Amino acid sequence: MALLQGVYVAYKKNGEKYYRSSITYNNKHISLGSFESELKAHNAYRVARNILFSNTSQLEDFSTKHYISFHKWVVLHNYKNNGVYIKNPIYLHKYYFSYFLDQNTELKFDVDDLFYYSNHKIFRRNGYLFVNDYGMQVNILSRYGIKNYAIEGKDYIFKDGDTTNFRYHNIEVINPYYGVSIHNKNDRCYYVAKIHINGDYIIGKYNTLEIAAIAYNKAVDYVKKHKNIHKNFTKNFIENMDTVTYKKIYDDIPISHKLINL
Repeated sequence: MALLQGVYVAYKKNGEKYYRSSITYNNKHISLGSFESELKAHNAYRVARNILFSNTSQLEDFSTKHYISFHKWVVLHNYKNNGVYIKNPIYLHKYYFSYFLDQNTELKFDVDDLFYYSNHKIFRRNGYLFVNDYGMQVNILSRYGIKNYAIEGKDYIFKDGDTTNFRYHNIEVINPYYGVSIHNKNDRCYYVAKIHINGDYIIGKYNTLEIAAIAYNKAVDYVKKHKNIHKNFTKNFIENMDTVTYKKIYDDIPISHKLINL
């Protein structure tokens, strides 16, 4: 007996039968997923066919009753409307693209990032957004020069207040340096350098971000050389500072007694 349109049978390793659904559009074979029944697989095919071969389906009309995942819903609408098949849930706009984590979470990116996110799936865990890159979990904020564990509102801001708008013009990095935090007291801003060695050690308080960042670098060099600590610290690169100025500041910064007595 012939199967319903768009459906074929597959088998698990234990021999259990299930059903897969697929559709072909513009000579591209598109898998729609796996289903427990032939009818559900066929219904997924019907939904996909309606998206691709009619003008009645819109991106914003998704419902869980549509038999296909929201991920696939986005992929198919983008392919139909923009002529580009992208395996991740991306929808192209004129000057940017949307990446949908789910039906209620739309992230916006510049087209410069399209190739990267077409090939890297975004994951979310406890509010942390990352991709798997060469086997490592990489925070998507690192593409903007924002360090791990940076604090929104202190180390970086979304200029328009929209934390889902990751377009480059919308993100401003306030503090690009490792081991440095910004503090305000009595309307005075100061910068604290810390190093983490089985707990945080305060290196000192400084008047500028750059001096605090250099103090952190010197502390890293000191503990590696004199305390036999081989932790893989990331040091700071100070832009727009010549070697002579850097060396003078570096040499003049005292080492914390807490580190000396560590």
